[in-house]
Amino acid sequence: MKAAIGVFIAIALALALQTTLARLVVGGTTALDLVLVVVVYIALTSGPVAGLLAGSVAGIIQDTLSTDVIGIGGLAKAIVGFVAGLTGQQFIVTAALPRFVMFAAATAVHSAVFMGLYALLGLRTFGSPWAAVSSQAVGNAVVGVIAFTIVEALPGLGERWRTSRRPRDRKRDRR
Repeated sequence: MKAAIGVFIAIALALALQTTLARLVVGGTTALDLVLVVVVYIALTSGPVAGLLAGSVAGIIQDTLSTDVIGIGGLAKAIVGFVAGLTGQQFIVTAALPRFVMFAAATAVHSAVFMGLYALLGLRTFGSPWAAVSSQAVGNAVVGVIAFTIVEALPGLGERWRTSRRPRDRKRDRR
């Protein structure tokens, strides 16, 4: 239950940052998909089922907040969450480079599924999105690796802070 609440908080935080701060930082373009970063993080840390559920929930919520067709983003994020979770279980994805590759590949797969579904349904055509997709993949990968590093450092941070605040041995201080 605590994990599910944490997932919802992470998705809500990513959605809030995506909708408010992304416009200010990037100048109105969608260069980062923070919701996708959260979905891939959840999938890598919790497995394919959690990634599938987080992806579908996050994608549906993101679809309802946009003017696009509801469900396409949810399906794309659900597929990416499941595949990322499955890959994370099969391979060792603990170093920075494999994580970078996972986030970049997940962004590319998400874009391919998202654009492919729109083109398949005849709702929208995309010209040549390779530059935008590759820049988004690099941006998502950098943010994902940094997020992993920060989250992994947090549990030991409190202990390191407490030990650094202890009073020094008085015998050493008198010398």
